[in-house]
Amino acid sequence: MTKMGVVDVRQPLGDDGEQRRERRAWHHDAQALHELAPDLPVLPGPLTEYRQMASFDWKQLRVLLEDPETLRVKMNLWRKLEADPMFAHPKATPSVEEQKRHVAVQLKRFVEINLIPREVHSWGYKNKTKFMMAVNAATASWNKNLSVKFGLGVSLFTNALLSLGTERHLPFYEAVWDNKFLFCLGMTEVGHGSNTKSVRTTATYDPKTQEFIIHTPDFEAAKCWAGNLGKTCTHAMLFAQLYTADSCHGLHAFLVPIRDPETLTPYPGVKVGDIGEKAGLNGIDNGFAMFDHFRIPRENLLNRTGDVTPDGEYESCFQNPEQILGAALENLLAGRVAISQESTHDLCAAVTIAVRYAAVRKQGSPRNSKEELSILEYPLHQWRLFPYVAAACSFKVFMDLFTDQYLEIVEQSYKGAEMKDITSMAAEVHAIVSAMKPLITWTCASALQESREACGGHGYLKSSMLGTMRADHDATVTYEGDNNVLSQQASNWVVRHWSLAKQGNSAALLDASPLGTLNFLLNAEDKLKKRFTGTSKTDVMNAHFVMASYEWLLCWLTKALDNQLQKLKSAGVDRFTARAEVQAFYAKPLALAYGENNVLCYFWEKIQTPGIPSEIKCVLERLLVLYGLWGIQRHFVIFYRGGYATGSQLADLVQEACQTVCNQLKPDIVAIVDAIAHPDAVVKSILGRSDGRIYDHLYDAFMSQQGHMERPAWWREVAAKPQSKL
Repeated sequence: MTKMGVVDVRQPLGDDGEQRRERRAWHHDAQALHELAPDLPVLPGPLTEYRQMASFDWKQLRVLLEDPETLRVKMNLWRKLEADPMFAHPKATPSVEEQKRHVAVQLKRFVEINLIPREVHSWGYKNKTKFMMAVNAATASWNKNLSVKFGLGVSLFTNALLSLGTERHLPFYEAVWDNKFLFCLGMTEVGHGSNTKSVRTTATYDPKTQEFIIHTPDFEAAKCWAGNLGKTCTHAMLFAQLYTADSCHGLHAFLVPIRDPETLTPYPGVKVGDIGEKAGLNGIDNGFAMFDHFRIPRENLLNRTGDVTPDGEYESCFQNPEQILGAALENLLAGRVAISQESTHDLCAAVTIAVRYAAVRKQGSPRNSKEELSILEYPLHQWRLFPYVAAACSFKVFMDLFTDQYLEIVEQSYKGAEMKDITSMAAEVHAIVSAMKPLITWTCASALQESREACGGHGYLKSSMLGTMRADHDATVTYEGDNNVLSQQASNWVVRHWSLAKQGNSAALLDASPLGTLNFLLNAEDKLKKRFTGTSKTDVMNAHFVMASYEWLLCWLTKALDNQLQKLKSAGVDRFTARAEVQAFYAKPLALAYGENNVLCYFWEKIQTPGIPSEIKCVLERLLVLYGLWGIQRHFVIFYRGGYATGSQLADLVQEACQTVCNQLKPDIVAIVDAIAHPDAVVKSILGRSDGRIYDHLYDAFMSQQGHMERPAWWREVAAKPQSKL
């Protein structure tokens, strides 16, 4: 058998220990490298010196970490945006109102020039959605405001329309792509966000007129935070409680007119406005809306999962459970997958800026040395940044592989194809996304803060882009599912299967986890008996230690969470209260560790791809080990609490190994960043450009400020008053 922890733990093993899934050999061609990884500037200076130290070709790593076809879509889009003056970035921060206007005009242009080819709409679900996700991620890196506005008003809406609606709604689909309508998604209310089943907006059917009456009972039930709703949308995909006669049939989606498309004047019965300036993303007109018995046609109900007859009878129009499941998967998760992709982009941009700056910036030197050191040489600086570089590479690989899996599952279920364990697969996919969106967005948020600080005072300049990225990214931890709420859903799914692990029922566990993300629970009781016995840093500086330690960690956390829930249940605590009691110290750590383990497993699978050059494989293994050790040291309390280790040996060796791996990665770190970096026009940072001329760019930034060396117009208000000569 292959050693535990260095196998593809997401896939069941046969009796001979061979993995069931075949791996395709990795290959590349010179033309792809030239197109997808353009040459970087070769100028005298520290950045070039570090690049010359690299042990591998950064271009090969670039096309290994991401599907070349996806990368090609992004590069082509970036070139088109850069060439069009409409999408140029303003040199000074416009007013909030001007930001909204500018992004709205950009969106109109974005759709007009067919950056999304018409033929894309005729593609199959997987290829079409993968293309649209690539466009969304690339647009977000260029301008997150534009990406959000396009995603909510066009791409996400049309995807949801096709999965929730039927043929009678196709005219809305065409109108959006023809720039006639702009939508928003109206789910959140002033008083309800995550608890969607308690949304209070109502849609009551009137059989006399064959209309639904949309009504907001009070301000707390007002639709709120919907992007595009504040100023520009013409329609909303509104979620409301559907009533017929005296029966409520739960939450359904409706197409609700908001404004006249030709004048943008709100319709009578719709009270709508902008919620005001936000901490970031002020190009998006987030709004509120209240409805006063506003009537819409019966046909505006999106009726793929449920319909109302003209005479007022509610009926289900679905017979095939696989198709229902496909619609549910697509709508619940696609937005969260897209946010995880965007956040991975932001993470790559943050470490690009911080690492390139660190390579160029020099501060301090040993005594009697005439040459100052680049701050990249300092171990503390390496520890601050290198784990985030490892996370960026790991997340890129995970998102690339998992997105393919996710889209394939949805496409097949959407077609009504026969799929084994489809219900289990749906639950597992939901758990994976519910763990990964919090893990990735939280990691990116902390990386942006650390990168800002790592660039010192210059990092606080708006032209560094780190502050803007930090403010704009901040919303991702809340929208499309609050991170803390999502992590509860992930931990709930994992702990539900502890009883099978306790029984040693491997067959049932494998059935419950078709993608293999619960394989750590196989032989769980045996794994929990293991103890740390390492004596040197080489014992912990390898993938086997990392993967085996995470298996123990997850088994202990799952068992501890189950034990705590059973203890509360025995004490007479109700289920709702019990789940609330265990979140902070049991459930949330389990969800995060589950997400981290998934990243490690997918990354390890990628490393095992045949044909990867040995020098690149070595770098990838070091990145995996660093990401894993970084996680292990954050979980030290649990390792000691659970008895996996005693004394200081584990902590001492892991910390020593972390510093050693960082030092090993140092000669390659600039090349690694080059492999995940976006083009300069996309990064937009004077500190993170590929030429390394940060001081030239700082000079240009200082000197290009309008009126920067002029006496202020308000000088009389602060200058000393002339003294009388008398």
